[in-house]
Amino acid sequence: MVKSMSAFSTLLPIGQLLQELDLITESDLERALKLQAQLSARLGEVLLRLGLISEDNLYPILAKQLGISLLDEVDYEEVIELVRQFLLSRSLDPHWVQEVKVLIWEKDEQFYIASADPVNAYAQEWLLHFLDGQVISWLLIKSSAFDRLATSLDSGVKSHFADDELNYLRELAQEAPVIELVNNVWAQAIDAGASDIHIEPEEKHFTIRFRVDGILKSQIKLPKERYDAVATRIKLISGLDIAERRLPQDGRISVKASGIEIDIRVSSIPAVYGESIVLRLLPKERHDFSLAHLGMEEDHMQIFRKWVGEPHGIVLVTGPTGSGKSTTLYTALSEANDHQHKMITVEDPVEYRLQEIVQIQAHAEIGYTFARALRAILRHDPDIIMIGEIRDLETAEIAIQSAMTGHMVLSTLHTNDAISTFGRLMDMGIEPFLISSAVRAVQAQRLLRKLCVHCSVEEDNEIIQSLFATGLAKEISDLQQRYPLLLNRSLNWKKSVGCSHCQFTGYKGRQGIYEFLEVSSEIQAAIVRKASVAEFKLIAKKEGYRTLREDGLIKASKGITSIEEVSRVTGLRNSEYAS
Repeated sequence: MVKSMSAFSTLLPIGQLLQELDLITESDLERALKLQAQLSARLGEVLLRLGLISEDNLYPILAKQLGISLLDEVDYEEVIELVRQFLLSRSLDPHWVQEVKVLIWEKDEQFYIASADPVNAYAQEWLLHFLDGQVISWLLIKSSAFDRLATSLDSGVKSHFADDELNYLRELAQEAPVIELVNNVWAQAIDAGASDIHIEPEEKHFTIRFRVDGILKSQIKLPKERYDAVATRIKLISGLDIAERRLPQDGRISVKASGIEIDIRVSSIPAVYGESIVLRLLPKERHDFSLAHLGMEEDHMQIFRKWVGEPHGIVLVTGPTGSGKSTTLYTALSEANDHQHKMITVEDPVEYRLQEIVQIQAHAEIGYTFARALRAILRHDPDIIMIGEIRDLETAEIAIQSAMTGHMVLSTLHTNDAISTFGRLMDMGIEPFLISSAVRAVQAQRLLRKLCVHCSVEEDNEIIQSLFATGLAKEISDLQQRYPLLLNRSLNWKKSVGCSHCQFTGYKGRQGIYEFLEVSSEIQAAIVRKASVAEFKLIAKKEGYRTLREDGLIKASKGITSIEEVSRVTGLRNSEYAS
């Protein structure tokens, strides 16, 4: 028989259940209850709309509360075909699904009903008449999944704009399902530990992907008809021009999702099938600006502390976008902040707010560039200056001038390794003698994934032997001789497996690998005579320099990561390590 509303009347309050599981806070619940009173909506729906919890966390609890199963994503494709067959057999219009808010299908002489809101009074009443006397199995389905499947049922209906397209888009973006979807995407991304959200339109659909631990993973695929509403919603709340679709735009949002206050940096660029949108998630509260969190080895930590304690000169952090350079600079500021120095930063954008530090947002579009900001802050008597990035000759010249007149300058540069930094500065137009005089040190870095502590296992002995046969043994032996305190004889090689804790990737979290290059008198002389990269490497290695690959192998030998991950990040060919 169809289960009626009365069957759900003795349920425990969902707010209480979520609080007990620490999925929401008391203040979150109070906020949601206030809005619930205004909207006359269900509490779970309000929590999703506010972005205080993700569907991934809410719906399993709702399913347990209701005593029914949650429809598994692997069954979606089969279910939608069965629903189509059911609609055809009953001569029902696909729009009927949207009206009643349920998916119905028949399989093995039994009816199944999936709904995001099984206690919906309208659906309950309708089904009592429509399927009275039938044996029914109820299933819970996530709201976003229901919308996606329901929309796909009527793929022949194309979206169209009213005469006033912009007003139509604004109205579309303010509809509750769109707000709920966008907020739920943010909450899911935070729960997954994502650093970025990528929204990518294609010909017939658009995909939402999360970057977790540096790897992009498809999360949601939706019909193209819903893209305009989602894109407009994001552009509206981030301050972008919804009428402009031909030029790149940048904006920013501050929201609370999954109980965390975050800043979201929004960037849109025009593409063939619509604007590609990327959202960078930046938690407002960061308590991990410490050297221990960066994952530096003990010798590197000592060198880093010495560098940031210098009274003047330039320390450069290099690497590609997403390699953790900004985090390293913020850590350097925190390490150097003894509350006795004036510290000023020039950034674009300001990613994290730091106490007792003057942070300046550059605005190139109004002429307030890094160089212009630097000229102004030199009149504010700073001791330590952080420049978000040295992008051009003018900024580089002012940075060098500042370093040579008694200021400590911290900045970033895009190069592949530490040694390439000197050539990059020369290419910008800086004279070699100025580089050798001003630059104190260069650090290159990458981020690699850490093995999941719940499922990683020791590497097979045969694999280790085959790896050593390819020359890795000599490399490890060399590292043991050069760094006996970092690599002891009890090496702990591990490999990834995959479990529910790491979303079956085998990895959870990231850690840095580093190259440290101090500008010694020999390096200074090599800069002035424009020495080759090979000559720089010989000098640097003699002075204790180790490459990103070598630092990664040290971490792999300790069981922190795998050899495969070191290979992926440092660009080594898999064939070098194939058995």
